[in-house]
Amino acid sequence: IDCISPDMTDAPRQLPLDLGHAPGYSRDDLIVTASNMAAVDIVDRWPGWISPVVILAGPTGSGKTHLAAVWKAESEATVIDAAHIGNASGRTGPFLIDAIGDGPIDEAGLFHLINSVRQSGSSLLMTSRRWPGTWPVQLPDLASRLKAATTVEIGEPDDMLLSGVMYKLFADRQIAVDPNVISFLVSHIERSLSTASRVVERLDRAALEKKSKITRALAASVVTALDEGQATFDL
Repeated sequence: IDCISPDMTDAPRQLPLDLGHAPGYSRDDLIVTASNMAAVDIVDRWPGWISPVVILAGPTGSGKTHLAAVWKAESEATVIDAAHIGNASGRTGPFLIDAIGDGPIDEAGLFHLINSVRQSGSSLLMTSRRWPGTWPVQLPDLASRLKAATTVEIGEPDDMLLSGVMYKLFADRQIAVDPNVISFLVSHIERSLSTASRVVERLDRAALEKKSKITRALAASVVTALDEGQATFDL
């Protein structure tokens, strides 16, 4: 869509349409590098887990949600709210609890769920930003059960993972980007997959508005705007 400025000396700008480029959370969309290899391996090895309870622990933007989505699709797991785990009583697993440890935990519900999973031969996957030893758990028996779980750490995305994710996000939008632009972005953005996705989306919109290719200069302006918390960019 072209919008003509009242000042006819200004060049027309294109208003970008929101085409709903949702991130892909399939196994084929998963990029494996050293930072997430152990977590990917444990997800791929299900249902042959040594322990029926697995915890993926890592910082925000490290890819835990993607891995949980891959496992949920494979296992057909039931998703449970960490604050209301007791509501799952009577259901059969596998079970998934995403983002546990940040807020209230239904400790009695989790204790009974872990026991049920162990007795029935089912599986429970939990994801958290925090190591389970730092969760706000008061029940000693629950703390003991958590210590017996298999905990796999996911590190911050490394350069290879960030680069691969951004190449794929641009490719999903049918955009070819110079490797120098990707290198610049990798070295200047927060080490987070969610930030990478946000940067790609904003670069796509900015390029459409300017009717230009995605250049290093445009990338720099977008990164600066993000750093300053701006909603729009000085194009």
